[in-house]
Amino acid sequence: MPDGKLRKDIAPGALVDVVLKCDQPTGKLTRGHVKRILTKSPNHPHGIKVMLEEGGAVGRVQAIIEQ
Repeated sequence: MPDGKLRKDIAPGALVDVVLKCDQPTGKLTRGHVKRILTKSPNHPHGIKVMLEEGGAVGRVQAIIEQ
């Protein structure tokens, strides 16, 4: 299962687990579908930042569930 650190592995509509900014200390994951990819670089060590379709939440991808 891809870990979300490479932009090429993530596409709009993909089901992913993200960690929201407010949840970074605990590592709590939020599951949702990618609306927009916000990170411009091809990779990021902490996960690619995305906006979710569900409520417009923004977080870094920790796991890609489906593509």
